[in-house]
Amino acid sequence: MKLLDCPVIGKRPISEFDYLGEVRIPPVNGDDATWADYVFNRSGEPGVLRERWYHRPTGRWFIVDRNTLTDEVIRFVDANEVRYEVPA
Repeated sequence: MKLLDCPVIGKRPISEFDYLGEVRIPPVNGDDATWADYVFNRSGEPGVLRERWYHRPTGRWFIVDRNTLTDEVIRFVDANEVRYEVPA
């Protein structure tokens, strides 16, 4: 059974989680080519990614740096590290 670390209650079955994708900061002042690159291109190679996860039983959202090759959670990330300003 595949397990994922929950910052609240420890290792849990992956079936309890929803994967919400890689954390990527949008290019708010980018031109069309920059936005197209942001929307359509990803490297896809195994390695450490910053990802959003939701643990359904506890109702908690969290962000992790996870090695996609080994499924090891490197660290839990404070949401302030990925916050960005939305232009008015």
